[in-house]
Amino acid sequence: MLRLELRRGVASKRRKSMTQRRAFHWPQPLEGQQARIWYGGDYNPDQWPEEVWDEDVRLMKKAGVNLVSVGIFSWARIEPREDVYDFDWLDRIIDKLGKTGIAVDLASATASPPMWLTQAHPEVLWKDYRGDVCQPGARQHWRPTSPIFREYALKLCRAMAEHYKDNPYVVAWHVSNEYGCHNRFDYSEDAERAFQQWCKARYGTIDAVNDAWGTAFWAQHMNDFSEIVPPRFIGDGNFMNPGKLLDFKRFSSDALKAFYIAERDTLAEITPGRPLTTNFMVSSGNTTVDYDDWGNEVDFVSNDHYFTPGEAHLDELAFSASLVDGIARKDPWFLMEHSTSAVNWRPINYRKEPGQLVRDSLAHVAMGADAVCYFQWRQSKAGAEKFHSAMVPHAGEDSQTFRDVCELGADLNTLADNGLLGTRLAKSRVAVVYDYESEWASEHTATPTQQVHHIDEPLQWFRALADNGVTADIVPVRSNWDEYEVAVLPSVYILSEETTRRVRDYVANGGKLIVTYYTGLSDEKDHIWLGGYPGSIRDVVGVRIEEFAPLGTDWPGTADHLDLSNGAVAHDFADVITSVGKNATVLASFQDDPWTGMDGRPAIVGNTYGEGRSVYVGARLGRDGIAKSLPAVFASLGVEAADASDPRLLRVERKDEATGTKFTFLFNRTHGPVETSEEGEPIVTSLAKADGGKLTIGPNGVVVVKR
Repeated sequence: MLRLELRRGVASKRRKSMTQRRAFHWPQPLEGQQARIWYGGDYNPDQWPEEVWDEDVRLMKKAGVNLVSVGIFSWARIEPREDVYDFDWLDRIIDKLGKTGIAVDLASATASPPMWLTQAHPEVLWKDYRGDVCQPGARQHWRPTSPIFREYALKLCRAMAEHYKDNPYVVAWHVSNEYGCHNRFDYSEDAERAFQQWCKARYGTIDAVNDAWGTAFWAQHMNDFSEIVPPRFIGDGNFMNPGKLLDFKRFSSDALKAFYIAERDTLAEITPGRPLTTNFMVSSGNTTVDYDDWGNEVDFVSNDHYFTPGEAHLDELAFSASLVDGIARKDPWFLMEHSTSAVNWRPINYRKEPGQLVRDSLAHVAMGADAVCYFQWRQSKAGAEKFHSAMVPHAGEDSQTFRDVCELGADLNTLADNGLLGTRLAKSRVAVVYDYESEWASEHTATPTQQVHHIDEPLQWFRALADNGVTADIVPVRSNWDEYEVAVLPSVYILSEETTRRVRDYVANGGKLIVTYYTGLSDEKDHIWLGGYPGSIRDVVGVRIEEFAPLGTDWPGTADHLDLSNGAVAHDFADVITSVGKNATVLASFQDDPWTGMDGRPAIVGNTYGEGRSVYVGARLGRDGIAKSLPAVFASLGVEAADASDPRLLRVERKDEATGTKFTFLFNRTHGPVETSEEGEPIVTSLAKADGGKLTIGPNGVVVVKR
């Protein structure tokens, strides 16, 4: 048993403070209108001559658009010279939109500074880790820690808020845009001073910093906070202090958050009744900032998501949307940006297949979004994103894209008419835990293998569970994962003392826990839990690991895989499990040449602990191997192997707890038609047919059934 009692009180206070959230505050409809699912996108009227505006409004009404985001990158137009403001054009378009019944999500316009500002104050430009200055010419070329840039940005916020505080058509503030998309890390002198202050606030003494960073190694001991420098360039092939690097990632997230809070509070002081948000970039592969931490600071969570091309498209979208729902703690959330078809920023920009425009949007709605917006309304004819798809493409109104946009608008109105607003994503029985800090720590360049990070594993578990008929909830590590019937910790590299306590209490009190390789190697300081892996929960999972067996092909003769006795195959990584607990049962073993030392070793182990059970998966099995292993894993945990769901379909349910009304969304995960039945009334179909009680859902198809 771990001796954690002395610090539990401190940890509990820390957890309580981390989970305090702003009250949920959703944008309200314009006066005289009913609440609907918000539908629209980024609108950039300043990119077009004014005679196009009336045509835009006509097409918006035709498509069912009821909200647009305006002014996101308009600082240079709003303030063309210092202290000279031009609101006339913005007044005209907001008035035109509002009088037609289209609400405005108004940006603070601070996302990118104008040329006059950066020429007058080049010291606001961020520096990379080699000390090179990021020059203007794109976007987000500002330092989050620059007091000069903050002064100018907050002055613009005050001007915007004062001018539009009484405007009846502005229903929300869109604060900046995608914080950290390009300026996540800054290594400037401003950042150095701010990092020193952040370390002092976090640790109190320089000795505590030395302990956290393990500076006894390589003579890195510091005598004063002034000796702390950002993790700048240290030479090719060298290794940065992992504790410093992890803290710099935490600091960078906090520095951007502090800038957002300054903007938010400036706007809120002048317009106290208007909700505020900023658009996150939550996806399976994006850990720019700690979005769960940021979720505490917005009035409503909003997200930008862009599809993954190929066979993972739907599953990755559903995974990411579920994570947003977890960050929002099941309050409604706002899909602020996604694409009608191709993006412009990949080496190859694949288009969406027929039906995916509607299906993708409805998948976000299924996962809890009460707003569906795109980047952008009208496709640009010039600039860096002119090949990014839009609601009105270059081809114009007479296009399949715009016809699909209109179809989606009608579908969203149908859902609202049938009472979808007010429902929430129904809770799954399985939670898959996602942890931003575990990913940051596992990104270090001196680890057992560069092929394994935390971020690789949660999506594979989500997909494998779906292959077994279970649509899991993706939840942040700070959330209520310990209130689910089954919880999965997939390569959660960091287990803090507080998270360790939660794991132990969860299983001891009857929880069913699945833990994978690379979980619980370190504490929150990235100090290894000693005594054998996973150090802080060895007795909970019933295994002791002495070393790792990475797999690869970079040297002749090295093993690139290990077979398991259950037919699964391990790639990239395996644990050398040297002993199992007295209450443990080996569910699968490795099969290999005897001389390797892996043949016959445990690979998957079930265990009992207190009133609960656990299963430890000691290798990277991938989606197929996890799916193959799950029936035995569930049997060991004492739960049914699958819900009553066809694994060819992704089944998602939103529910009104007060009335019991349910909306079941059925998405085809295959490239062939799927026949099924579902009790209730089909109210929305796309690439699908309803014939009596039988549903036929085609590729990229979806059916929504009300019951």
